[in-house]
Amino acid sequence: MALFDDREQAFEKKYANDQQTRFRIEARTAKLLGLWAAALMGMSGDVAENYAKDVVGANLDEPGFDDVKRKVRHDLKGRDVAFDENEFDQKLVEFLAEAEHQIITQG
Repeated sequence: MALFDDREQAFEKKYANDQQTRFRIEARTAKLLGLWAAALMGMSGDVAENYAKDVVGANLDEPGFDDVKRKVRHDLKGRDVAFDENEFDQKLVEFLAEAEHQIITQG
């Protein structure tokens, strides 16, 4: 019975670790997208970093990136920044891959 309990605890620990890693990857993706959008809006330095933090915060509204996409699109449109929807989606995919690489390799 102890072997079963140990195995169950190991699975639970792995699941919790996987969830934490997934959360960190999503947060990093949102930050990268926020920094990209900030640059498009002419922000830099602390202003860009703070905007990226706001984008990360928007990712807590619902699962996935729809909340982040809505915020960034709204902000870009509010500043009359032209952007291509396809490029926007491509950037999100690119930043997701980059974030995953960063989190996995850097810990």
